[in-house]
Amino acid sequence: MTKKEIVKTISEEIGLTQLKTKEIVQKTFDAIVETLVEEKRIELRNFGVFEVKRRAARKARNPRTGAKVFVPEKFVVTFKPGKEMEERVRELERRAAAEALSCEQREQEQDVVPGVDAAPEMQAPPSPSSPSPSPLASSSSGAPSDGHDALPSAPSQPTYFGGDNPGS
Repeated sequence: MTKKEIVKTISEEIGLTQLKTKEIVQKTFDAIVETLVEEKRIELRNFGVFEVKRRAARKARNPRTGAKVFVPEKFVVTFKPGKEMEERVRELERRAAAEALSCEQREQEQDVVPGVDAAPEMQAPPSPSSPSPSPLASSSSGAPSDGHDALPSAPSQPTYFGGDNPGS
């Protein structure tokens, strides 16, 4: 969501013009930034805490060249979400997990074909008297295949093309 979308949503909810709402939203952001610069910390109850932290100078390595590089100290803004935000995000995770599980269960139900007792890999292996399956029917791992990964069996003797066949 962009600042423009935030302004539009708020202006529709409270009945102010977008221009006036934009001014209020911008002043709020400016106040947050100004407080961070001056006090290095701002706590917004039920939302979270913004804090300016110092990252110490360190030695690093350029991943392309492998050369050692000195990285100077710098200040970064960190954010720790409040309890309410954490809980709402956890609820989002729980809903996503439940949806994934539900989707997986639907897929498993669709994989069951009426009249077939089990998947091919779950059925008993063919008896020695029955013909072996085609090499295109399954991959070497025994998993069902679309036939693109199967290779024909190698001939028992090398095949020679041309007149230099040592077997003739």
